[in-house]
Amino acid sequence: MKDVKQEWINVAVEALDKAYVPYSHFPVGACLVTKSGKMYQGINIENASFGLTNCAERTAFFKAVSDGEKEFIHLVIAGHTPEPISPCGACRQVMVEFCAPDMPVTLVGDNGVVKTMTVKELLPYAFTEEDL
Repeated sequence: MKDVKQEWINVAVEALDKAYVPYSHFPVGACLVTKSGKMYQGINIENASFGLTNCAERTAFFKAVSDGEKEFIHLVIAGHTPEPISPCGACRQVMVEFCAPDMPVTLVGDNGVVKTMTVKELLPYAFTEEDL
């Protein structure tokens, strides 16, 4: 499994200060790394109509894909949580759409607590194009 670089963690943690979270006050930051080494920072962006809120992970993916990127090697997700933060189900499904099952995802909590898993470990038995 590819080791997480401190720079990627720093990008995800720095994103926490940019999150737009006036309702939950629960910032999340992400750093999505492309095969070419480009980093896409993502933040969660809330909306008064809660269903329209977008998570940091999906923000990073949507920015990258809108720039034409579709090959990713690592995702880092950071939050102000005692344990490493866990992505929601919608974000896990987006990961499955764009990432290899063995791509590492590093989860970061406060005080540098880190856990690295694969996309497949985060969403076993995922729904994919083969299920259509």
